Formats: sequence, structure tokens, C-alpha cells
Amino acid sequence: MTLLAILVGTLLAGIGSVWVAAWLSFGVLSRYTQHMLSLAAGALMATSFLHLLPEAFESGVGPHELFLTLLVGLVFFFLLDKAELWHHGHEHGHGHDHGHAHSHSHAHQHDHLDAPRGQWAVLAGDSVHCFGDGILIASAFMADMHLGMIAALAVWAHEIPHHMGDLAVLRQGSSSRRAAIVKVSMAGAITALGGAVGYVLVDALREWLPFFLVVASSSFVYVALADLIPQLQKRLSARETAAQILWLSVGIGMVLLVSAIAGHQH
Repeated sequence: MTLLAILVGTLLAGIGSVWVAAWLSFGVLSRYTQHMLSLAAGALMATSFLHLLPEAFESGVGPHELFLTLLVGLVFFFLLDKAELWHHGHEHGHGHDHGHAHSHSHAHQHDHLDAPRGQWAVLAGDSVHCFGDGILIASAFMADMHLGMIAALAVWAHEIPHHMGDLAVLRQGSSSRRAAIVKVSMAGAITALGGAVGYVLVDALREWLPFFLVVASSSFVYVALADLIPQLQKRLSARETAAQILWLSVGIGMVLLVSAIAGHQH
């Protein structure tokens, strides 16, 4: 019975949140596609700095070990990105990757040159994050059924703005909305795997949870600062710059709001 509740809760949190994010990103907010990058940067950074890292540091694990994990994670995702860029012949386009790439044609250039830029880091970080979420939900359900439902709902809610960010990153390199949704849904499904593994090994894995959180965090920080923010750093009119800052703030605000509501429920 508990395992069934864990699987239902993790699937709702993992995949349900992706579908709501897709409905918002491609439905209600679809005409603001360009602004989704700003929202994505805000949501990914806020998820890292306001949700994942504080939770990891509150666990009692030494800050030195956690910061070392963060550093290794950032270097790992940099090397992963390098390998992907090199593999996809990004160097051929590097000469003209500056002036014109930082205009609206950047998206088209992404399709041809470095389609996976940021995608693998996002999906890898997402998978680790979702696995960690699954363990958290399993731990909560095993402590108390009611607490488990609250935990699943909190994860579902905080994943929505974060998945909107993921979809914005994947959408740049992927010509298909469906492909972006399928990839993020597959990462989301790992929440259920984390739940099942957590059910079996909850005590052993609890010790590793802070490290899962930091590795996931390093991927989101890397993608936001190395991939998304550089695309936003172009010369724009005051009005366009204000819109960028507004959407960046909306991404941060959504995560803040959800964290506050989840904290209040606890």
C-alpha cells in the first residue's frame, strides 16, 4: 500500500508537473517564447540557490564537502558541454557566433550548430534532481501517509516553474515541442524510480541526498550562467532590457512563491 502511494505520488510530481509546465509554456505563455529564456534563467538559479542548496546545507553535511561537490559538478557539466559542442562541430560556427548570434537568429543557429547545448546538462541535472525528489517523497510517505501527500504536492508545485525553464532550454535546440516534452517527461519519470529505490534503501540513501541535491544544483547553475544568461547579454533598448529583467524576476518569484507555500504547509 505504501509503495503504491509512493509510485502514484512520484509520478504525479514527476510527470504531472512537466505536463502542466508544457501547457503553460506552449499554451498560455507561448507568444512570449523569447522571454521564456529569461524566465528559465531565473527559475533555474532560484531552484538552485533558494531550494536545493539550502536543503543540502541544512542536512548537517560539512560545507567543505558540499562546496567541493558543487565545484566538481560545475566542471563536469562544463566538460560534458564541451564534449557535446565538439562532437556537433560547433567550432565551425565559432567565427560568426558573436555579432549575429546574439540576435533573434540565435535560435536558428542553435538548430544547425549546437542543438544540444545545455540540453544534456539540463536533462542530467533534472534526472539527478528527480531521483532525489523521489527519495524525499518516499521518505515522507514512510514516515506518515499525510506527510507524503504534502511532500508530493510540494514537489509537483516547485517542479512546474523549473520544468518551464527546462522546456525553454530544450526548445531552443529542438524543432519539436513534442520531443522537448518527451525528454523532460522521461527525466520526470525518474522521480518514480527514486521513489521505488527510496522505498527499498531509504536509510542508506538518506545520507547521500545532500550530494544529489548539490549535483542537481550545479547543473542548473551551469546552464543558467553558461548558456542562458550569455544569450540575454546583448544590446537592447531600455524597454526590452526591462522586459528581460521582469521575466527573470518572474522566474525567481515563481520559485520563491512555491517555496513559501510549501514551507507554510510544513
